[in-house]
Amino acid sequence: MEFNANRVDGANAVITATVTKETIEANLDKVAKQAAKTMNVQGFRKGKVPVTVIKQRFAEKLREDAEGDALRKVLNDGIKELAIASEDLIGEPNISKFDKKEDGSIDVEILVATKPTIDLGDYKSLLPAIVEKEIDVKEIDARLEEISKSSAPLEKITKKRAAKDGDHSVIDFEGFVDGVAFEGGKAEKYPLHVGSGSFIPGFEEQVIGMKYEEQKDIIVSFPESYQAKNLAGKEATFKVTLHEIQEKVAAELNDEFAKRMLPGEENVTIDTLREKIKEQMKSEAMGKYYREELKPAYLETLVERIEFALPNSVVDQEINYALNNKVRTMSEDEINALRENESKVEEMRNELKGDAVSSVKATFIIDALAKAENVQVSDQEVMQVLYYEAMQMGQNPQDVVKQYQEAGYLPAIKMSMIEEKVISKLLDEKLGK
Repeated sequence: MEFNANRVDGANAVITATVTKETIEANLDKVAKQAAKTMNVQGFRKGKVPVTVIKQRFAEKLREDAEGDALRKVLNDGIKELAIASEDLIGEPNISKFDKKEDGSIDVEILVATKPTIDLGDYKSLLPAIVEKEIDVKEIDARLEEISKSSAPLEKITKKRAAKDGDHSVIDFEGFVDGVAFEGGKAEKYPLHVGSGSFIPGFEEQVIGMKYEEQKDIIVSFPESYQAKNLAGKEATFKVTLHEIQEKVAAELNDEFAKRMLPGEENVTIDTLREKIKEQMKSEAMGKYYREELKPAYLETLVERIEFALPNSVVDQEINYALNNKVRTMSEDEINALRENESKVEEMRNELKGDAVSSVKATFIIDALAKAENVQVSDQEVMQVLYYEAMQMGQNPQDVVKQYQEAGYLPAIKMSMIEEKVISKLLDEKLGK
């Protein structure tokens, strides 16, 4: 068997071989003998089927198995020849050539992708300049007013007026479908935040303009996807009475207010609260600064400055992913035009290649940075983040995790968390934190 294994670069290798007819036939005999021991063939006892019968009846399948064995040997020999550790392999090898010759031999070419070797150099020197964010007094005052208003209890407004968007109202309602009241469709003195979207679409909009003690029939349709199947898609009439409108009256910004906001602390004054808010706002500002300016700038610099070979298969996958996303936004006519013009597809792939290369480079660089800085993110940390976000959105955490698992998003989420963690660590160190 003619055989050759070569490194193309630091992340790609090619294995070529000519598998002889004799090798295939020898493999064929081997797999046929093995099959004869286990196969059930009518007219023969199990394990007593003649090899010739097996070869006749299952010729095509046996030859596929024999060729597969030959391919696996070529691959294994090539990996051994190149001294590639199994943990350094990326993805599945790509059989780029499988050419059956008239003499019964097969020309084979296998492309292998490996983890690239990355020299980060003095990566800390590439960190961008960092400017401490300062918080203006007016910003602190605005936040204080916001806290004061949000923490205030709701009070009935003294001046009666019509309800408007954003109001906190108190209503009675009862719902009917085809003139019959339905279960769960009635409530008294119900607190409705108009514009919150907590009711059926169209309901809250019709509350706007209602006056004190006004009664009104509100007609809406339940969504087709409504959880109660007996109501889904049906028109309903709600008899609604508006009793009052409430609003929050901001508390006076004094020491007493500060003490309520900082329970358990001693010698609290409004200035103490101001300082706490300043620290919080500064932390928020720096966090946004990190995420939106410093991190992208640093990654861009690393991608530009650090050169290393990329696995071709990974770049191709990234291009395919971007291409699929682009196709999803296209009209049916545009998609049909693409099907009829392969050169246009290739043109689109070339247009997407630059961003794909940068994205793949960034991923490998982040992985190398994390190893250099000993930064890790456990599966448990990923789960905690997903559970918290799901609960914040009022979703079932287990359902959310399952959806991400089935979609294959968990590795990307983990890498994103590692990216955030390692770059924040480097930026904090530069700031002397």
